[in-house]
Amino acid sequence: MSRQHIISVLLENEAGALSRVSGLFSARAYNIESLTVAPTQDPTLSRLTLVTVGSDETIEQIKKQLNKLIDVVKLIDLSESFSLERELALLKVKKSDVMVQKVESLGTETLACVSDETDDYLIIELSGEKVWLDEFLASIGDDVIEVVRTGVIGLSRGERSLTL
Repeated sequence: MSRQHIISVLLENEAGALSRVSGLFSARAYNIESLTVAPTQDPTLSRLTLVTVGSDETIEQIKKQLNKLIDVVKLIDLSESFSLERELALLKVKKSDVMVQKVESLGTETLACVSDETDDYLIIELSGEKVWLDEFLASIGDDVIEVVRTGVIGLSRGERSLTL
């Protein structure tokens, strides 16, 4: 049975490292659903978070292949334990009282706000779980003019962490 996995990788912060990771996926016909990467507090390392879908056997093979790459320092599958995952989205919508009310009605339990406002348009900033973002986007449907999403990021809860 295929399911989504979120794999977090500490990677050498060097030219070509990301290319080698993505090349591993394309060479084996694995798909990357989401990919985020940024430097860590250690300037020699980057943290890469990728989302992929596959059977347990396929994911195990992906992790083994990733660990063989010279640029990969350490990795964890966030899907194997309790983790906190978030995604950021910016939406451009036509300005209307209904849209402003919709964002305000989300309340303090979500991270949503109007980040920019012109005469005719709003840019709405949303942060939350991927499923919630998908549902919110579906609920406003054709009102969205443009959307950009970061992809999933995540951290293990509790003691488990991706550190050296």
